[in-house]
Amino acid sequence: MIKLVAIDLDGTLLNNKKEISARNKAAIAKAKAQGVKVVVCTGRPLSAIHPFLAELNLEEPGDYSVTFNGGLVQRNDTGEIIEKNHLGFDELQYLIELAQSLDLPLDVLSEEKVYHLPTSAVNESLYATMNPLLTHFWVGLDELDPERVYNKAVIGFDQVFLDQQIKKIPVEIREQFEVIKSREMLLEFMPKGVTKAYGLSLLTRDLGLEPANVMGIGDEENDLSMLHYAGLGVAMANATEEVKQAADAVTSSNEADGVAQAIEKYVLNEGR
Repeated sequence: MIKLVAIDLDGTLLNNKKEISARNKAAIAKAKAQGVKVVVCTGRPLSAIHPFLAELNLEEPGDYSVTFNGGLVQRNDTGEIIEKNHLGFDELQYLIELAQSLDLPLDVLSEEKVYHLPTSAVNESLYATMNPLLTHFWVGLDELDPERVYNKAVIGFDQVFLDQQIKKIPVEIREQFEVIKSREMLLEFMPKGVTKAYGLSLLTRDLGLEPANVMGIGDEENDLSMLHYAGLGVAMANATEEVKQAADAVTSSNEADGVAQAIEKYVLNEGR
């Protein structure tokens, strides 16, 4: 029996205008009314998803989100962190050197703040345009505080050049970090082993649930672990081919209320 629905945001719950459809809202409201936990699982920090959580009435006691691609599990109403994992300062130095060697702009996230680093003299980061709700700072490499908590590092840049440079990432980096694309123009680096499945597994344990009680819905590479972990993994019709192959079922696209259709069919048992 599905008792928790884990939902990705971009390309999944959100349509191409970054909006939540009326049908998606209604399905989520019905699921919550039946006692099902609805959990947003995203690479974003909590501050960048509050408008969506408010729109879905998911900011009450007992509502949770998995943020930073599994790096944090938080209570939506208070922001309290109940589980966490983050990059070490020494690890961040490896990623800075990597970005410099690839001539790509590296941004590091520390809670609600984004630090844009000058790792490329000519290529400017596009991350600020992707996440305008966050607070952005342009800093020198010597201005990074070794005592600060760094949740993840990202590279937001033109897809063609980014994909070209991704092929040059050494095996050692992939062995040391989770290296995943979460959007066409966004590459993310997390501590090894920290994935959406990792964060979701901690939350389900805390709630006394099992993977069999979980339905995960996603579309991109960073959703793969979540779909593998969930008892029922659902891919969007607009998902990458790899995600579709990994899923137990495929629903309609993010432009056609795919999330609502999955909840209606597998959670609310409508149309069966």
